[in-house]
Amino acid sequence: MGKQEAFVLRALEERDVRFVRLWFTDVLGSLKSVAIAPAELEGAFSEGIGFDGSAIEGFARVHEADMLAKPDPSTFQILPWRGETPATARMFCDILMPDGAPSFADPRHVLKRALQRAADAGFTFYTHPEIEFYLFKGKPDVGGRPVPNDDSGYFDHTAQGGGQDFRREVITMLENMGISVEFSHHEGGPGQQEIDLRYADALSTADNIMTFRTVVREVALSQGKWASFMPKPFTEHPGSGMHTHVSLFEGDENAFYEAGAEYQLSQTGRAFIAGVLQHTPEITAVTNQWVNSYKRLAGGGEAPNYVCWGHNNRSALVRVPMYKPQKGQSARVEHRAIDSACNPYLAFALVLAAGLKGIEHKYELPPEAEDNVWGLSENERKAMGIAPLPRNLDEAIREMENSELVAETLGEHVFDFFLRNKRAEWNGYRSQVTQFEIDRLMPVL
Repeated sequence: MGKQEAFVLRALEERDVRFVRLWFTDVLGSLKSVAIAPAELEGAFSEGIGFDGSAIEGFARVHEADMLAKPDPSTFQILPWRGETPATARMFCDILMPDGAPSFADPRHVLKRALQRAADAGFTFYTHPEIEFYLFKGKPDVGGRPVPNDDSGYFDHTAQGGGQDFRREVITMLENMGISVEFSHHEGGPGQQEIDLRYADALSTADNIMTFRTVVREVALSQGKWASFMPKPFTEHPGSGMHTHVSLFEGDENAFYEAGAEYQLSQTGRAFIAGVLQHTPEITAVTNQWVNSYKRLAGGGEAPNYVCWGHNNRSALVRVPMYKPQKGQSARVEHRAIDSACNPYLAFALVLAAGLKGIEHKYELPPEAEDNVWGLSENERKAMGIAPLPRNLDEAIREMENSELVAETLGEHVFDFFLRNKRAEWNGYRSQVTQFEIDRLMPVL
């Protein structure tokens, strides 16, 4: 038994842990959990815990259903909202086949494969997400309109609605679980919040995002409120994104930094951006996986809907920030399309794969967009070579299904299931008669 496993087994006794929750994520990014007694944990470390994979979205067909969840001891944490005595702990799991081989259906394994490809090229991938979500006064009734928790706006400091107390409790819980928070504030929409997690390696960040979404919902419920990561819950208010800052390191050196270069951005950084831009239409079905995601991308605000990059240009898909131009370790690029309802394991794997493709094949970075891209005419954008992002989930699916990059990165199993699931979602959505159509057409037709 390794040192980490031994540490966990000691912690169970010292902290009076009675329940251990084993967490993993399905292909669509929903968190799954099974609780085991502490006495079962040693066996789980060595052999895993069996479960029916055919009952999990995208994991297995009925005739190959047996799977194993093997806990990762490095992710052990006490769940603070479950009380101190007796305590409940959690660990993320890797999903294995009965013979011990990694399951190709496991999103965590998809990201691990992508990170290994980066490591083979000498890189470590770091990410820093800015996670937005809405807080409502209670769970919306079916067919009812959600009621925001407050009427505050961007960076507002008010006592109204209790948003500050909510964010403080969320952050306290996250830090108790070893998840560092960098910033938090009220966002632009009524009831809209933003909490930014500190930079970490991409696998830790993806685990942290899954934990974050759970903590936010638990704190909201404990206060009689409801939290939602839906990308665009209101027509008239901003959507919720997850602007993600990314960088590659070679050992202790930031591979995106070059002193004296334009924007201090190295050739590696420029090729990475070029790769992300070229392959973004193919990966958008994953970074923005819901029919509602495209209402955010079409809604202006600070959501990009064109494929371009810029220096400190918040209308661009990829932005090169200018906060600390003299500090090489902080050189990074920001991907602004990802929303906070994605599967972070798959989204990070594809952004990384796109950037690495640009580096490997020495893609040339196109000219930056210096203007407000939303303010340009369609002809002006065409003349500048600025193409639109997919306008809806159907367009995104069509781009993805022809992508060798996405198929290779996700693996055949996840690729096929994801496309089938998203086609079904689109087909169900496009047949719905909306309130907009009734309000617009019923009086005149």
